[in-house]
Amino acid sequence: MNKHRTSLLLAGLSATTGAALVAGGCALAAPRWRGPITEHFDGKRFRSGEPLEDRFGSFLRWITNRERGAWRDFTDTPPGARPPDRVNTGALRATFVNHSTVLLQMDGLNLLTDPVWSRRVSPVSFAGPRRHRPPGLRFEDLPPIDAVLISHNHYDHMDLPTLRRLARAHHPTVFVGLGNAIYLEKRGVGRAKDLDWWESASLGPSVTVTAVPARHFSSRSVSDRDRTLWCGFVVEGRSGAFYFAGDTGWGAHFEEIGRRFPALRLALLPIGAYLPRWFMAPAHIDPEDAVRAHETLRAATSIAIHFGTFAQADDGELEPVEELKAALARRTDPRPRFLLLDNGESLNVPPVGTRRSRARS
Repeated sequence: MNKHRTSLLLAGLSATTGAALVAGGCALAAPRWRGPITEHFDGKRFRSGEPLEDRFGSFLRWITNRERGAWRDFTDTPPGARPPDRVNTGALRATFVNHSTVLLQMDGLNLLTDPVWSRRVSPVSFAGPRRHRPPGLRFEDLPPIDAVLISHNHYDHMDLPTLRRLARAHHPTVFVGLGNAIYLEKRGVGRAKDLDWWESASLGPSVTVTAVPARHFSSRSVSDRDRTLWCGFVVEGRSGAFYFAGDTGWGAHFEEIGRRFPALRLALLPIGAYLPRWFMAPAHIDPEDAVRAHETLRAATSIAIHFGTFAQADDGELEPVEELKAALARRTDPRPRFLLLDNGESLNVPPVGTRRSRARS
């Protein structure tokens, strides 16, 4: 195996066990996107505005000298209460399920971000990162799901068993970055729609979704790195706008998103899988960066995601939470409205310019 392919074992830090190789390599690969050359697509592969280097030596240094933080084996928590079927125009309700999975309810619509209800985030059921706490909502308690936002194709974000289950039960439209729709449709997930960065689509009356840039990468196997596009999303409606970052390192895209969407009511920002910084920083912001992103975006409220469920990097289970609290404590005038929700906890997100209303449900 050459250096390039070995480094692709990263696969979003969810394939560090080599599970992709065990499962058959190319059989898992995403198809190559065929489209015009753009500033982020060279005709073969996509790239971020600040590209990630293919760092074989750094990968080997990390994987052979890991200093893993502490994780409890499993923390059982009761699920949150069943959410309302819909919320009225003007309301924005967010329920933290786990990892990067959030239920957003606004303007009579229900959306899920990167839904994961599986026990493991891996191409196989017997290996790969397993969950350390249950989903915060029972799948059976979900309200009708109208749309799903998939930020990229790593296994902890594009979970095929969950997406097939959603397709059977709810028939949502699934929005993905370029090249991912055909992959999903061939694997039993219909109604998938590709979006390029800054491309928009309608979700319903007066509600639109726009794919926005992120600094990350894509892969489902050792042979398909960056064949499909990764992204974040901004959803706008009468209730305002929210931003879902997906996975991302720090980059100029935060400033540009804030400029194009100047009144974000909510931002969902990742805080975990960030250690060691010398290796993870290009693709994953840390808690300090997340607060800086909140400030750069000028979001009214932010909620932390991507922590506490799957052990993927070297940060321990509680380190992202502790570091986020420390980062917020360093900012006192005024302290950012950046919240940590418990498993299954819901937030009635206040309109821009008002104080928060927090509801356990």
